[in-house]
Amino acid sequence: MIGLTLCIVAIFVLYLYGKRNHKYWELKGVKHDQPLPFFGNNARNYFMRKSVTELFSELYWKYSNEKVVGFYRASRTELIIRDPEMVKRILITDFSHFYPRGLNQHKKEIEPLLRNLFFADGDIWKLLRQRMTPAFSSGKLKAMFPLIVERAEKLQARALTAAAAGTAIDARDLMARYTTDFIGACGFGLDSDSLQDENSAFRRLGATIFKIGPKEIFIITLKQLFPSMFKKLKSLSRVEKQILQLVDAVQRQRNYKPSGRNDFIDLLLESKMKGTIVGESIERIKPDGKPDVATLELDDELIAAQVFIFFAAGFETSSSATSITLHELAYNPEVQAKIHEEIDRVLEKYDNKLSYDAIKEMSYLEWTFKEGMRIFPSLGFLIRECARKYTFEDINLTIDEGVRVIVPLQAMHNDPKYFDKPTEFRPERFQENTSSNNKFSYLPFGDGPRACIGARLGLMQSLAGLAAVLSRFSVRPAPNTIRRPPVNPASGIVQSIQGGLPLLFIERKQHN
Repeated sequence: MIGLTLCIVAIFVLYLYGKRNHKYWELKGVKHDQPLPFFGNNARNYFMRKSVTELFSELYWKYSNEKVVGFYRASRTELIIRDPEMVKRILITDFSHFYPRGLNQHKKEIEPLLRNLFFADGDIWKLLRQRMTPAFSSGKLKAMFPLIVERAEKLQARALTAAAAGTAIDARDLMARYTTDFIGACGFGLDSDSLQDENSAFRRLGATIFKIGPKEIFIITLKQLFPSMFKKLKSLSRVEKQILQLVDAVQRQRNYKPSGRNDFIDLLLESKMKGTIVGESIERIKPDGKPDVATLELDDELIAAQVFIFFAAGFETSSSATSITLHELAYNPEVQAKIHEEIDRVLEKYDNKLSYDAIKEMSYLEWTFKEGMRIFPSLGFLIRECARKYTFEDINLTIDEGVRVIVPLQAMHNDPKYFDKPTEFRPERFQENTSSNNKFSYLPFGDGPRACIGARLGLMQSLAGLAAVLSRFSVRPAPNTIRRPPVNPASGIVQSIQGGLPLLFIERKQHN
């Protein structure tokens, strides 16, 4: 009898633990779906039925008259923002209240590879951003362009082989290989040649980083359901050793000094040689109200973390955005014809060769790429964490420190309130929307101090890849192409398609 009583008590205590915090939004008067014990509103994501972006989108449309919607990721409170003006305040106006992303639940025990510009918060993020921003200046981007052209030509060659055979090629895989080679060259001074080498180690590394299997899902779920018990489990152990070895090998090859290549590794080595990074603290305030001084030493482990995010962010986002754009063009031949005309006309001015200045003139191609990112943004949502208690005065809602706020990009980008006939693929809308009407409802690269630091680099590399393909080929749906391909339910912040994006690449007559 005593054993049964203890068992019942234990179950009841466990149930209460699984329901902790689940009254938060009800007490605040914020509409939300009823959470399940332990899982909150995220059960279908944990069981690989829906991506978290899809869950946010469902609630965005379900509560269409609300400015905010409550969400529970396990027991953690999150707030979905449905109003662009509130988005502006979070990302820019009141950034000091929302500078963390909050992706590390245990701020004092962060995995080594997660101490990077994307995942890090507070002073680590601020000092890294301060030191690394010069790497993405216009001058440095222009200097990189010859490396992009070399990879773009190899991209054409691989597509040409498939076109000659009349076989479909997976646009997702094709553009991922191009992106991988670009990152290898511009990031590390390496010629990975994954466009030609089917077993490229660099390509395998890229695939490994984003390969989320049952083991990885299980670890992520345990860390969210029982954060205190499983905080030491590493979610990136499968690639940590590879990244550390890669960075060490490249540094040794350069004698731990900048090589003059002006790539990402050179920037980090230059930063290390400059010594301690010093700046104003974003976390600590002196008694006189002024920011305290913050310092950071750029050691080998921190360098490896930046290399990891440079590789991971560039690999998945650019390849996803370019392949989705090609997929949409395959179903919109009239748009494709306009792009062909523009590319032919511009290249004729530049001796039929890709160049930095030629890409800058291809405005319709840029609108088309932006439209692709509107239809299916690489980042399904933006995330920020409330650093200290904050009040949304227009809706009389106060949230506490630690609450995460979500900007649901996938939903907002496809809301007819902001984009007329959103299901239509119409690049001209970016010519028409030259004002700031949709400034904070279209944010593929984020905005504010934590906007993507490599946005211009990613845009330039993506447009060059698209121009290289479309200058030589037309794309059409293959017999097995799915018009609306399903989203991979294992997707996190970065969205991915389940399966490939097979397309037919048809060689065009060369323009003279």
